[in-house]
Amino acid sequence: MLRNLPDRFLALSAALLACSLAAAPVSAQSGKSLKIVVPLAAGGGADILARILAEQISEGQHVNAIVENRPGAGTVIGTEVVARAAPDGETVLLTNPAFLINPHIKKVSYDPLTSFEPVCNMVDFPLVFVVPKDSPVKSMADMLAMAKAKPGSVTVASAGTGNPTHIGFEVLKKATGLEMTYVPFTGAAPAINALLGGHITAVYSDYGTISGQLKSGTLRPIAVGSKKRAASLPDVPTIPELGYTDYEAESWNGILAPAKTSKETLAQLINTF
Repeated sequence: MLRNLPDRFLALSAALLACSLAAAPVSAQSGKSLKIVVPLAAGGGADILARILAEQISEGQHVNAIVENRPGAGTVIGTEVVARAAPDGETVLLTNPAFLINPHIKKVSYDPLTSFEPVCNMVDFPLVFVVPKDSPVKSMADMLAMAKAKPGSVTVASAGTGNPTHIGFEVLKKATGLEMTYVPFTGAAPAINALLGGHITAVYSDYGTISGQLKSGTLRPIAVGSKKRAASLPDVPTIPELGYTDYEAESWNGILAPAKTSKETLAQLINTF
């Protein structure tokens, strides 16, 4: 399960959730600039969230907030940019669990425990397998049956190597014992474009990225990775409902600042977000 990460890494996730309660609010400084680095391609759920935040911060707190997309290497490129940034409160990272996963599977130039300061957890959300509306795959059972009948024929994409959806897909492959092919992209939006173009079988994505296509009917959900059905998709079965009871995959977006950011500046950031 995705939750079986070492305790010390899970502790940082907990810190992201708790940090917004750890400091008294401090008013944002008028005229200050703020760059929100998103280590994924534009158009995905993290990018959408960052742009909503930037707009609200700019309008409500007199802070010039902008979003900078720095995709690549499964979020590593953008994460390294923020790790090297000055700890002055003007550059933050909006990230996801890939931040904790990447150091286990590839060489990175930062330490998630020492290179950053947690600011806050923004949102927790379900992960969803989706197919095009006209796909012959009507359910997760259909997709697994296809993989069993023709090993390697099922191709599933997500927003890059090492992200929660990638790890969640690999866990599903191990649980089912089926040969399916993973296709990495620099973000969820490019993966969705490939899906709509008929180049892949399915996409495993965060709900925020695909909510618009689900509402319009362009995409059809076939399963969610959480233990319980998602409130936003009450009619979509979970993967545990198919018999893989130990399976669980969810995600979050949180805000981090570079290490050595002062307590006063962190308090201002916490109040800003």
